[in-house]
Amino acid sequence: MAKEYVLAIDQGTTSSRAMLFNHDGTVAGSAQEEHEQIYPQAGWVEHDPKEIWDKTQRVTSQVLSDNNLSADNIAAVGITNQRETTVVWDKNTGEPVYNAIVWQDTRTQPIVSQWKDEGYEDEIKPKTGLVIATYFSGTKIAWILENVEGARARAEAGDLLFGNTDTWLIWNLTGGVNGGHHITDYTNASRTMLFNLENTDWDDGILEKLDIPKAMLPELRPSSDRETYGSTLADGPMGGEVPIAGDAGDQQAALFGQACFDVGQAKNTYGTGNFLLQNTGQQVVPSKSGLLTTGFYALEKGNSFYALEGSIAITGAAVQWLRDNLKMIKDANETEEIAQSVEDSGGAIFVPAFSGLFAPYWDERARGVIVGLTRYVNRAHLVRATLESECYQSRDVVEAVEQDSGKRLEDLRVDGGSVKNNFLMQLQADVLGIPVIRPQVQETTALGAAYLAGLATGYWSSLDEMRENWQVDRTFEPSWSEDQRETGYAQWKKAIERTRGWVD
Repeated sequence: MAKEYVLAIDQGTTSSRAMLFNHDGTVAGSAQEEHEQIYPQAGWVEHDPKEIWDKTQRVTSQVLSDNNLSADNIAAVGITNQRETTVVWDKNTGEPVYNAIVWQDTRTQPIVSQWKDEGYEDEIKPKTGLVIATYFSGTKIAWILENVEGARARAEAGDLLFGNTDTWLIWNLTGGVNGGHHITDYTNASRTMLFNLENTDWDDGILEKLDIPKAMLPELRPSSDRETYGSTLADGPMGGEVPIAGDAGDQQAALFGQACFDVGQAKNTYGTGNFLLQNTGQQVVPSKSGLLTTGFYALEKGNSFYALEGSIAITGAAVQWLRDNLKMIKDANETEEIAQSVEDSGGAIFVPAFSGLFAPYWDERARGVIVGLTRYVNRAHLVRATLESECYQSRDVVEAVEQDSGKRLEDLRVDGGSVKNNFLMQLQADVLGIPVIRPQVQETTALGAAYLAGLATGYWSSLDEMRENWQVDRTFEPSWSEDQRETGYAQWKKAIERTRGWVD
C-alpha cells in the first residue's frame, strides 16, 4: 500500500492535535482535543501528563479513522511540542511523579533570583544561549526533585526520567515501560538550560549546579533522524508500526514549516504566546538585546543550525483571559469585528505581563497593567488594546532582532491560530512598518514536524521541495504614517515601565 501521508503530532500548550499532510504540504486531515489548564496557586501552571498522553492517542486514532486510513498509509510520524514544559516520571511504572510544570510557571523564581544575584548568568548564557529565567526546564526539574517526597532518592537510584512533552510522547509511543525510547532532539534540549549549544551535549557543570542526575536526561538526537527514534506499536494509537523520525520544539518546527532556510529569514507565531525566530545558520549568535540563542534544526548528529528567538509569554492567552476571566467575549473570533468598531483603543494600553515579561525585558517581577483608562473607554477599546498588545510586544522583539543582526527585517512570515484575524495582521504590519506575509498553509508548526519526519524517511527529498510548497495567502502592507507608528510605540514603552518590578 502506498505511503501517501506524513502524520504530525502537535502537542501544544492548550491542546493535542494530529494532522495528516500531503506531499505538497497541504493538510489532508486533522483532529484536536483541548486539555485542562491547572492553576494550583498564583504563578503556578500545570498539566496532567497522563491526560496529554490520553488525548494524543485519541486524536491520532481519530484522524486516521476519520479519513479511512491505517498505519500502512503513513510514511512517518513527526512530533512537535510545547517546549520547556517539564515531565518527570518513573521508568518502571510509567507514572509521573508530579504534574507537568508548564513553561509559563514562575514557582522557581527564588532559584532564578539567587543565581542572578550570584552572577551565574555570565556562565549560563554563553553555554546555553539562554538567560536565567523561570521559563526553562532546568529549574523546574530541580524544584520537583526538592519538593516531591522521595523524588531525589528515586532519581539518584536511576528510576526517574525527565523530558519535555516530546520525550514523554516518544517514550510512550515506542513502548513506555516495555522498552520505550527515552529521546529528545537538539531544539528541545536547547530549551532546558542544561544544553551546551557549541558542544551539542548536556553540560555537566550546569547539571552539578542544579544537582540533577544526568541519568534522568534523554538521549540527544538530530531533529530529522534517518535512524529514526523508534516505531509506533501495533497495539498503539496508530494501529501499526510507523517510524517516528522527526522531532522539534514548536517554534523551531514553525520556522522550518515556513521554509525559512536562508540566513536572516524570520517568522512570528501567534498562539498562547508569540514567538519570533530568525535563522542564523550554523553560527551561534550571542544576543546583546534580550533575545535567546536557540537550536533551529539538525539533519545529522552533532551538526546543528541555530536561531535567535524572541519569546513573548502572553498574547493569545490575553484573549482567552478576556473570554474566560472577564466574560467580555464568547469566542476569540469576535475580536476582529469588535476591534474594528472603534477607531483606536481610546487611550487604553494593556500590557498582559501575567507571567512577567519575557523578551527582550526578562523581568519575572513584572505584572500586567491596563493604563490610560478614562470613562470614555469601553469594551471595544479594551478588546482592541488586547490585540494591539500582541503587535507591540512583537515590535519589541523585532527591534531586538534588528539590533543583534544589524539588519532591518524586510518582511515577516506569520503563522498560528490568530493569523486568520485580518485586522490583527494589518495592525501588525502598521506597527512594524514592514510587510506581513501569511502563507496558504498556516499550521506551520505541525507542517514543520511533518517535513522533518518526511525528510528523514525519503518522503521529501530536499529542502528545495519544501521551498516550492510554500505559497502566499495574503501580504499585509503597512498603511500608518511614520509619526503614527512612532507615537504609538512611545506610548507602549511608557506603559511597559509601569509593569516593571511589581512583585517585591
